[in-house]
Amino acid sequence: MIRIAVLGAGRIGKIHAANVAANPDAKLIVVADPFGDAASSLAKRLGCHAATDCLAAIERDDVDAIVIGTPTDTHIQFMLHAIAKGKAVLCEKPIDLDMAKSVAAANEVERLDGRVMLAFNRRFDPTSQAFRKAIDAGEVGEVRQVVITSRDPGMPPREYVKHSGGIFRDMVIHDLDLARWYLGEEPVEVMAMASCLVEPSLSEVPDFDTVMLQLRTASGKQCHINCCREAVYGYDQRMEVFGSKGMLLQDNLRPSTIRRWTDSATDAREPLLNFFLERYETAYKTELTAFVEALRTKSAFPTSVQDGLKALRLADCALESAMSGKSVKV
Repeated sequence: MIRIAVLGAGRIGKIHAANVAANPDAKLIVVADPFGDAASSLAKRLGCHAATDCLAAIERDDVDAIVIGTPTDTHIQFMLHAIAKGKAVLCEKPIDLDMAKSVAAANEVERLDGRVMLAFNRRFDPTSQAFRKAIDAGEVGEVRQVVITSRDPGMPPREYVKHSGGIFRDMVIHDLDLARWYLGEEPVEVMAMASCLVEPSLSEVPDFDTVMLQLRTASGKQCHINCCREAVYGYDQRMEVFGSKGMLLQDNLRPSTIRRWTDSATDAREPLLNFFLERYETAYKTELTAFVEALRTKSAFPTSVQDGLKALRLADCALESAMSGKSVKV
């Protein structure tokens, strides 16, 4: 039984805490958050301890591992404190918004021989897992192109945007990680375009709400990513992997597969799922299970700090490209 402390009782913390509590091989010991009411409410619902001091929660003798779902600027502090105490960590992406700080933290993790898994939950979505298995089995032959569409149903709060690190580090970073995973090679060049088409005042932050990226690997494999903060029809998540022997295609998930034909519409379908909480519910559960299973079996984590660094580097290159109008070598 892996005894776990969850840091953060916000939106992501609630997901992780509930998944720990429901996992048969894990025990939720404590939820810690500086906002005491949030921690107490979540702890009461899940039957564990509550704390306002995250560092103290890490140091508890009855805690084996830590799940970090706190604001990004706290990730490094909590991650390094945990591994210094000999405790494994599942940390939400990114490691930090600053590349130099992230590299220094990764070096410290390596020096201390720490066990850290980066939470790129979309790798654990059932369709993403099926894509990877099909690629490994040679079903599409040599991968030539990857196309990823990722659009949110609406703009996040302005205060969130100000502290998010921008659309490339906050939103597109998930797609950059998937691109690396599906291509099977590291991108060496990035070209990006970015606009404020949903909320023109975002340029004051500064940030963007609508972006397109192209990635190229050393062998010439390509990836196209398009993201937007607003899609009026719902949470739009589609992927395509094209290769020498065929193609894999993922359409959007819906509440049901019913399709309707009437005198006013043909092939009418249910609206798309509302947001990532519904769309990636299973992915978050599978991610937590992979973390716990790796600890139980003392095996390697499926994602690492290096995955976090490489995705962040691509995000930084995309931002540089969007600002300069030129392609950027990675």
